[in-house]
Amino acid sequence: MQEKTLIIAEAGVNHNGSLDRAIELIKVAAQAGVDYVKFQTFKTELNISKSAKKAEYQKNNTEKEENQYEMVKKLELTYEEFLIVEEKCREFNVGFMSTAFDLPSIDFLDSFNPKYFKIPSGEITNYSFLKAIAQKGKRIILSTGMASLGEIENALEVLLRYGVDRENITVLHCNTEYPTPMNDVNLKAMNVIGDCFGVRIGYSDHTLGIEVPTAAVALGAKVIEKHFTLDRTLPGPDHNASLEPEELVAMVKAIRNIEQAIGGSGRKERSPSESKNVSIARKSIHTKTDLVSGKIITEDDIIALRPGDGISPMKWDDIIGKKLKGNKTKFEKLSWIDFV
Repeated sequence: MQEKTLIIAEAGVNHNGSLDRAIELIKVAAQAGVDYVKFQTFKTELNISKSAKKAEYQKNNTEKEENQYEMVKKLELTYEEFLIVEEKCREFNVGFMSTAFDLPSIDFLDSFNPKYFKIPSGEITNYSFLKAIAQKGKRIILSTGMASLGEIENALEVLLRYGVDRENITVLHCNTEYPTPMNDVNLKAMNVIGDCFGVRIGYSDHTLGIEVPTAAVALGAKVIEKHFTLDRTLPGPDHNASLEPEELVAMVKAIRNIEQAIGGSGRKERSPSESKNVSIARKSIHTKTDLVSGKIITEDDIIALRPGDGISPMKWDDIIGKKLKGNKTKFEKLSWIDFV
């Protein structure tokens, strides 16, 4: 059986600091049939200095005059609000997940006893952060945007040193550009990561559309993470590279279809659904012209025609030279009892 892909709908900060909008995002994710809806939990002052500049994609989708600190501060939900967010996830029967960005937020999220801790791309070189998450003893999903194989190796060494079992780590190939240009996706790198480090693999997608995450599943991704929003035209750093609700539904459907498509035995054999079409699509040996009893069959006497419920054309040479024991009309299907 094909292992079910873990689908994470990344709400991130697309709530724009509004608890009500966060709840709407939860509803959309639940209706789409994802496994988890994921947010971002942080204290802005513990993550960003007031002199930090915004990325180009952030400048293009937010107020030009504000710095990164001011932009992110407006996107922060309080710990108290996250208690409600987690409760709403349970209410709508979708898994709750959130990415911590600082040590107090790791401890706060651990209070929910999560199955997974997600490490974002920006923290892959943050030793104390990696150590703190590793010591929680949970399964790890590690994003690798901007990272080299060497940096991934270093991060894995920290996780393993502080108690995480390798089989409990999933590494997501990722590109940290919003949206990611198709020629920068480098999807083959996902499998290289798995081969190099012996870990489960997945893909965190920032391209436009659903083609790449769907392709990633066909290539072996066990986890897919994809940003979504209520409206791509909303102001905010990530909306522009996010799926809208109907696109999220389409992605989940496409992934579940791909799981079925690649979940067969691998043996090339006739499937149950196509068996009924064998006689319709294939051919069998028929007479090419009127033939009289006693005729010795030659190449010019027979033709392969549909339907395929008579003598297979693969027996062509076996028919040549046989003698008819009765008259046959043009294009009549032959059977073995027609010969002496």
